[in-house]
Amino acid sequence: MSGAHEEEVVAKFLDASSRGDEGQVTSLLSAVPSLLDRTCPRGWTALMLAARNGHLGMVQTLLRHGCDKSGVNSSGQSASDVAKFWGHKRVCVLLGEREEDGDGVGFENYFGAEPLDRLSAKRTDAAWLQDRKKHPDSVFLLFSDLSPMLHRDQQGVQHLCQLDYEAVKDLLEKPDCVLIFLGVEKRRRSTTGREGASGEPPAWFAISGEEDGAALLGRCPHGEHECSFATAPHRDLLNLSDEDAGVLAPARALLAWHRRYAFCSTCGSATISEEGGHKRTCRKQQCPSNKGIHNTCYPRTDPVVIMLVVHPDGNQCLLGRKSIFPAGMFSCLAGFVEPGETLEAAARREVCEESGVRVGAVRYVSCQPWPMPSQLMIGCLCVAMTTDISVDRSEIEDARWFPRRQVTEALLGGGSRPGPGPVQSGLVLPPKQTIAHQLLRNWISMVANL
Repeated sequence: MSGAHEEEVVAKFLDASSRGDEGQVTSLLSAVPSLLDRTCPRGWTALMLAARNGHLGMVQTLLRHGCDKSGVNSSGQSASDVAKFWGHKRVCVLLGEREEDGDGVGFENYFGAEPLDRLSAKRTDAAWLQDRKKHPDSVFLLFSDLSPMLHRDQQGVQHLCQLDYEAVKDLLEKPDCVLIFLGVEKRRRSTTGREGASGEPPAWFAISGEEDGAALLGRCPHGEHECSFATAPHRDLLNLSDEDAGVLAPARALLAWHRRYAFCSTCGSATISEEGGHKRTCRKQQCPSNKGIHNTCYPRTDPVVIMLVVHPDGNQCLLGRKSIFPAGMFSCLAGFVEPGETLEAAARREVCEESGVRVGAVRYVSCQPWPMPSQLMIGCLCVAMTTDISVDRSEIEDARWFPRRQVTEALLGGGSRPGPGPVQSGLVLPPKQTIAHQLLRNWISMVANL
């Protein structure tokens, strides 16, 4: 095979891998097996290109042929690194990047774990819910003013306090009690190891009432002096285990929704909770909301785009600062998605409105439930087309381009910590439990070779 012809075949093989054309890749490998780990000038293999574009079937095909998973490109990125950066979770699992949860799909962000099977089909089964509610193995999470009851173990680690039916049964009889069915423990990832005589895994509920929080602490099985209610949600609720955070997210979001929708938004009449706390129905039978399908009856989730904007040179990112942030802290720009708007359009609009920077390509990376009270943070990577900054002071107080090295030092704790007043050489970033932190961490592990 001549040199020119060989280069042409390699280019064709890599292009087919990038496009996910399994038939052509298989045919080329049958004719020329040595193509498997060949690279382009930037050091990219077929596996890296397939991982870059999320072609799960292509990745499986290349792995079956015995391709090298450990190889890196000219920038030191493996196929697993590339898949992780672009948020292709199933490819990451296939390449051994992350542990699988009960569904075989890895989770990435805090509040995003799914330790419970939601069993949505059981929400309309009143008899089943009543039986599970009174079952001795059922778990109740007690909330006061949207704050969960917490306890610390002997090592000082904070956990959600798990109560049984006997501890809360009197609360359940009160008219102001709100009860949410959260789901049942996944058999392969049971958080307690309990399983009732019926063979069904324990059911979990969230409960909230109007009783004074101090009085509620007496119900804690660990003793009232060992328990407390979260006083600063944006701080206290970020110290839980991934599984506890995953249970907390839907519980707090649903309880917040019940608090805001005690009255019908259509006619103003009182509403009642139904379907295990996953629906509210207007008491007025003639209300239009009781006819047909109306989203006013169901919990709401507010989509928010959060963007890491990368400079055209690939070595700087745009971060903004709000006046409520701690001194020196900057974070990714973010904003609510408007009705009739795509995620890409929302990302471009919010970046331009807040900073004056215009962006072109927008790539989804990952998302994070954020129960403060009910957002879904949709993480995106954006490429800037302009670099001049013009801050909208009604939205944020500052925005700047930060070089990769400074962001790296801040993430690793090596940067100087600024004192009061404007940030100078130091930079403080959001905590690791936030999607903004994870977007930044992903970016610094890569260079423009993506």
